[in-house]
Amino acid sequence: MKKYLVIIIIFISYNAAFSQDKLIKDIDFDGVKDTVYVDAKTAEIVCRLSGLNFKKMKSKGSESSTENAGFKPTKNGFEYHSDWMRAGYSNQFRYNKTLKRIQLIGMSRYEFGNAANDGSGESSVNLLTGDYIGNWNYFDHLANNEKGKLVIIPTIKTKMIYKSIFLEDFSDATYYDYADKCSKLYEQAKAKTKKLRSNAKP
Repeated sequence: MKKYLVIIIIFISYNAAFSQDKLIKDIDFDGVKDTVYVDAKTAEIVCRLSGLNFKKMKSKGSESSTENAGFKPTKNGFEYHSDWMRAGYSNQFRYNKTLKRIQLIGMSRYEFGNAANDGSGESSVNLLTGDYIGNWNYFDHLANNEKGKLVIIPTIKTKMIYKSIFLEDFSDATYYDYADKCSKLYEQAKAKTKKLRSNAKP
């Protein structure tokens, strides 16, 4: 389990090392560099695409701090992520050539939980397919002769369907809605795992 948490920490450190405040990349695949950044005054994600004459395309503003946020290029678009002390999330965007809009295609989040790593883990959802995968843990205080033990919850695989979300629709509420749905799935899986462990006791 410690190895699992170390892997997450290394991944976050890697993200931080290669993230950027401003991303310059050909996002609309016309051979000309485009620009993505966060407006310091409004906390909006702003995209300027050459194919649209560098007209501003922007998200809704954010009430969360953007100090620990950044961009990272992906194969077909870009990722916007925000990392806090013990939790964080990422959002993957891609240019929709047909609609000529920036579309949110995936979200992911992680948590380290409390000091005992209760509630630690990570999850992701592919918004194009609706596939959700969650790998979470909880701390069982009564296990191991009441010394406690971190229990791995079996991988959660289910559908999480969203309507199409574009950059101009994106806001804090988008992530919080995902986090709430993810939390409910975690609590359901945790209760099921507890019951199975209880029934398995001699």
